[in-house]
Amino acid sequence: MKDQKILATQRADGKNRGKWEFPGGKRESGETAEETVVREIREELDARIRVLRPYFLLEYDYPEFHLAMDCFLCELTEPHMERKEHLSWAWLSREELDSVPWLPADEALIEYIKANWI
Repeated sequence: MKDQKILATQRADGKNRGKWEFPGGKRESGETAEETVVREIREELDARIRVLRPYFLLEYDYPEFHLAMDCFLCELTEPHMERKEHLSWAWLSREELDSVPWLPADEALIEYIKANWI
């Protein structure tokens, strides 16, 4: 989170190319969920963050797999960010959340964010 806006990223590959999502990724063996999000943001955006608190447990059934993802409220600890794996990124306000096409799994999170704005 920065200036009352939330960071969203646009996928660059796969069948969901061009769709928007929240940055993060898969947990590696031995990692906590918090360690995972810190590592993934560093790898994807060369950004440094601090996890403030747990925010939402996202669960979604894709045809190929079940997704269970811990979501956190985080903040940048340094201003530097670099796009390494995404087509684009945007800092979105609550009113802008519906302005991009989200991945299906993130739609439930979007509704939660709108109802429980930080």
